[in-house]
Amino acid sequence: MELANSVAVITGAASGLGAGAAHRLAEAGATVVVVDLPGTSAKDVAKEIGNNSVAMECDVTDSAAVEECVTSAQNEYGKIDVCVNAAGVPHSARILSRDREPFPLDVFRRVVDVNLIGLFDMMRMCARVMSHNEPNDDGERGVIVNVSSVASTDGVAGHAAYSASKGGVASLTLPAARDLARWGIRVVTVCPGLFDTGMFAGLPEKIRERYLQLPVFPRRAGYPAEFGMLVEAIVSNPMMNGESIRLDAGARPGHNE
Repeated sequence: MELANSVAVITGAASGLGAGAAHRLAEAGATVVVVDLPGTSAKDVAKEIGNNSVAMECDVTDSAAVEECVTSAQNEYGKIDVCVNAAGVPHSARILSRDREPFPLDVFRRVVDVNLIGLFDMMRMCARVMSHNEPNDDGERGVIVNVSSVASTDGVAGHAAYSASKGGVASLTLPAARDLARWGIRVVTVCPGLFDTGMFAGLPEKIRERYLQLPVFPRRAGYPAEFGMLVEAIVSNPMMNGESIRLDAGARPGHNE
């Protein structure tokens, strides 16, 4: 898909990976709808990237808000060509604590609600709008890029909720691509490893230092701009479909990470 003159809806775009994708797609000529929670810096990001981009407030766990956001984007620009689902929340806790207290079920539900159900809701609503686009020469009408994690397959201790939610995103990829193929909509998932985001910055220093030993090369955290580079490549390459792609510098977490 040509990014020039396209419209991209990106969730979690006020910071981190979402912001990295927003900047990169805008540089390639897309108009970006910067979607994030109220009170975030979404408006600042939209102003930075320019190109007629706007910020929209939306909690992806609120289905009515998701529908309103997608409808507003369609009304504003007349179409949606790309959807990048980068909104997500972390949580770290063992299934049983040291005191044998079980993992709070409401926390597990919250992580899955944001990372998987909210993602699916935004995806289905954007797909409906994309299905009305004029197809290009390949019959393509839209591209959806979902964000999973290397935790979907390499989950470490204390990440049961996060890994389960991200595993659901990865498992969603192929059936979603098959479901939407008749409408000319591709679905690809990115599984990032260690990236220099607020989520990583919020970890204790000792854990950050340990994680930084995992990448094979380069031996550092990834930059959000590098995530944006992959998103641009996915959108631009029509042969990329139905696949989950690791972006982790060869890192493979072990049991104790």
